[in-house]
Amino acid sequence: MTAPAAEAARSGEAAAIELTARPAADVIVVAAGRSTRMGGTDKLEAPIGGRPLLAWTLEALTRAAGLERIVVVTAPDRVDELLTREWLPASVVAVVAGGRRRQDSVAAGFAALESLAPAGAERVVLVHDGARPLVSAELVARVTAATVMHGAAIPVVPVAETVKRVTDGWIEATVDRTSLALAQTPQGVQRGLLRRAYRLHPPEGPDDWTDEAALLEACRIPVHVVPGETSNLKVTLVEDLVRAEAALLGRARQRVGQGADSHPFGPGAPLILGGIAIRGAPRLHGHSDGDVALHAIANALLGAASLGDLGRLAPAGPETPPGIASRELLGAVLERLEEAGWRPVSIDLTIVGARPRLLGWLEPMHGAIAELTGLTAENVSVKASSGNLAGMEGAGRGLSAHAIAVIEVRP
Repeated sequence: MTAPAAEAARSGEAAAIELTARPAADVIVVAAGRSTRMGGTDKLEAPIGGRPLLAWTLEALTRAAGLERIVVVTAPDRVDELLTREWLPASVVAVVAGGRRRQDSVAAGFAALESLAPAGAERVVLVHDGARPLVSAELVARVTAATVMHGAAIPVVPVAETVKRVTDGWIEATVDRTSLALAQTPQGVQRGLLRRAYRLHPPEGPDDWTDEAALLEACRIPVHVVPGETSNLKVTLVEDLVRAEAALLGRARQRVGQGADSHPFGPGAPLILGGIAIRGAPRLHGHSDGDVALHAIANALLGAASLGDLGRLAPAGPETPPGIASRELLGAVLERLEEAGWRPVSIDLTIVGARPRLLGWLEPMHGAIAELTGLTAENVSVKASSGNLAGMEGAGRGLSAHAIAVIEVRP
């Protein structure tokens, strides 16, 4: 490291980096460790609000603008199991097996990225610890922009405490900390520079690198620093897990999601909408009973909890029985929400369509949705719009629905 974070901030470069257009980047999430300092507990599987620590880290990365691909590197015996997790974001393009050392795992993740993008594409590659769930979108953007500008960059924080050199239980000297800083992740490097570093020091070689910056330093590749964040905690000890849990649940006690769905009218009757049957109106066409209202609510709840969408939970294929009641699908979503440590707080639903006239059906739908979700009547809103003659809905060929759901951490 050439300078501590404070020097970078004083130079004004940090402000310039903030103004740089955010380029696309890929990220390797290192999650192959064995948590040896956690007393046998797998820290990445440690539950926080009903979800594992790694899920929180991946979710934090998905909030960063410009991140396109995520490769997760995990222990070889966990690859297949991790691929089945419903909380895995859609931006995760590969889950690969890591190695004994950190550098082996990063190299495995980089190989996966190389296979997904043209060799000549000079994209930014970020490497992030799976045990850092509090990383902010702003920090990711700073590191990415600085990597584009300088070739390689890492976030650092100043050393706040007095540093002592200790030998055999006795203080040998006080170390000047003015030129010292603590390295964090994500650490960024342009792909071409990382290839060059691997040619000079193959990952399988005898040298051990504690982080990517150490490898680049050994190759005489300059590494720029940007201000890190003291909140960007790496969970290493049990006490760290307690701090991370307090920060995450305090930060995300309530969350909001949006959901939408649309179906054309098809053959058959009655219309199933908002959990009730409307006689005399045509049925909506779909693999299920076509209830766009409950589908929109389900997607809003799943989105708020970062649990994917209804299509992933119940795909329109042999896994899902044809004509399945949307009441059952919503029930499955609520169970998934409960398992993840969340519960609904309120739902605001709007149904759009020129036909049938829904005014007399809004109250029964309101009651059915409140009953299905376990919410009180005042926390459910159901509205309807004619579609103003626009699109499929306005022409009377089908219905769509839009929902906003608020959820909170279960006590």
